[in-house]
Amino acid sequence: MLWQALVAARDMGRLQEIASILIRHGFGDMVHRMGLSGALERAGKVLHWQEAGELAHLAPHARVRRALEEMGPTFVKLGQILATRVDLFEPEWIAEFSKLQDSTPASPYAEVHQQLTEDLGAPPEEVFAFFDSQPLATGSIAQVHRARLGDGGEVVIKVRRPGIRTVIEADLRWLGRLAEAIETSSLELRQFHWPSVIRQFTQSLRRELDFGAECHNAERIAANFEGYIGPAIPGDPAASGNALAAEARDALPFIVIPRVYWEWTGERVCVQEYISGIPGRDLAAATRTGLDRKVLARRGVHAMMKMIVEDGFFHADPHPGNIFYLPGNRLALIDFGMVGRLTEERRDQLVRLLLGLVRREPVKVADVLLDWAGNGGVEAEINEEALTGEIELFVDQYLGVPLKQLQLGDILSDLVAILREHRLSLPPDLALLIKAFITLEGMGRELDPDLDLAGEALPILQATLATRYAPAAMIKRSWRTMSDMTLLAASLPRDLGRLLRAARRGRLDIHVDVVHLKHLGDQIDGAANRMVAGIVVAAIIVGSSIVMMISEGPTLLGMPLIGLFGFLCATVGGVWLLFSISRASRADRDRKP
Repeated sequence: MLWQALVAARDMGRLQEIASILIRHGFGDMVHRMGLSGALERAGKVLHWQEAGELAHLAPHARVRRALEEMGPTFVKLGQILATRVDLFEPEWIAEFSKLQDSTPASPYAEVHQQLTEDLGAPPEEVFAFFDSQPLATGSIAQVHRARLGDGGEVVIKVRRPGIRTVIEADLRWLGRLAEAIETSSLELRQFHWPSVIRQFTQSLRRELDFGAECHNAERIAANFEGYIGPAIPGDPAASGNALAAEARDALPFIVIPRVYWEWTGERVCVQEYISGIPGRDLAAATRTGLDRKVLARRGVHAMMKMIVEDGFFHADPHPGNIFYLPGNRLALIDFGMVGRLTEERRDQLVRLLLGLVRREPVKVADVLLDWAGNGGVEAEINEEALTGEIELFVDQYLGVPLKQLQLGDILSDLVAILREHRLSLPPDLALLIKAFITLEGMGRELDPDLDLAGEALPILQATLATRYAPAAMIKRSWRTMSDMTLLAASLPRDLGRLLRAARRGRLDIHVDVVHLKHLGDQIDGAANRMVAGIVVAAIIVGSSIVMMISEGPTLLGMPLIGLFGFLCATVGGVWLLFSISRASRADRDRKP
């Protein structure tokens, strides 16, 4: 079924290339289990010998990472998404997925030039006063060139790789079918909820292919920070009582988002302001230029906490490659292809969770995590009593620990590990959030090893909670709830009328989903087929035995040839029948937990 669907989708060439890479990296068994071994037998014979080399000595997570890198941009991005699923994968897998980088050779300039000319309406050297044909940076999906406007302003031009969408769409079709096949064929792999992961990945990657959407994300975050100067940070000259320093601090926002030039921006190209600063990875340069790393770390924490708990719209990939340090201890954020969104309900839950961790209130932490796990698309029953007890024991161990010694990133990782041990997963938006939070703390501690993330977050969380439960906010939420209930009550007679009319016309359909009913039907169908095959084999044996009693007709070794041929067919049918029964029994055992 999977194979026919892939052929119909005309993705055979790409599929063959992917399967060959999997075989070369020692995943020939996976290719076989997916029903692709027959068509790719020749590729397997050619490539299988390489499994005994260097790759055979690598750990499984390292081999998976190497295979993802070789399979191209779609799979590199998939690995980066998997690196956010701390609720599904062990730390060694997350660490390996985090090594996946977008750096790849630049596309041929002739192809890039032609595409830019189509998107800009003229050759880039005519649109800009200066255009550098040598890319400033390259990635799996895009490459970046530097240019100068007529007024002297410096810009960067992000260009989508020519032809990359066709390759990615073929990969996404294959991944979707692969996820469905895994979900129905392997209980061991089903716990990772692959269809949900692939749906999240598909949506994320398609958004990332649209540079216009990325620029809208950037402008939305810039608007959220407009006029925001943040709290005064100890160590910041503006907090020392220096009037000039305070005035300068108020005049310049401490979070900078590059300006978008929409006249040249579209789906395949975006033009943004060039940020001249110190890359986030170059901490030594930040120190040499006199920047205060403690202030930078705290400002980064305040900015992320604002995006998460106040705005509900945050940069989901805050690693050092997407951050620049600017004079005045300011920070610039770039690359908004991956962003996270949190509803108001999610933000309330997050505030309660973080406050429960900081204040060491295990019951509140357990309540939030159980609510999250219950919305993660989990099919299995949740043993709430056991899970709650384990979470409470975990949080209790931090009672009496000084606030400064709490490492929220590590605590969140350990809590998610508890969910993972119970085979529970988080909704994708929360998995992305927790990964961003862990990355934030790691980068903050690189800037300042003494960073007290819990102490920095606590007043922000308390202020957010106070704002949410202020009388005016509660009245507003109550009014909104009453409005919704009034609309529901007003539409109830109409909805009941439609329901009764549909019932009178015989158009009322009731759908009942029975778990694993399809599998039960397949089992019955297979058993019936084997029974019919057994009856046919028995009939052939009986008929051949009767024929053997007839002396007339052609013979072989003194026995009737037709009778011998009948026994041969019965033998082949019997062997096939035994093999089919054995295979069905093995498949049933694999399905059992």
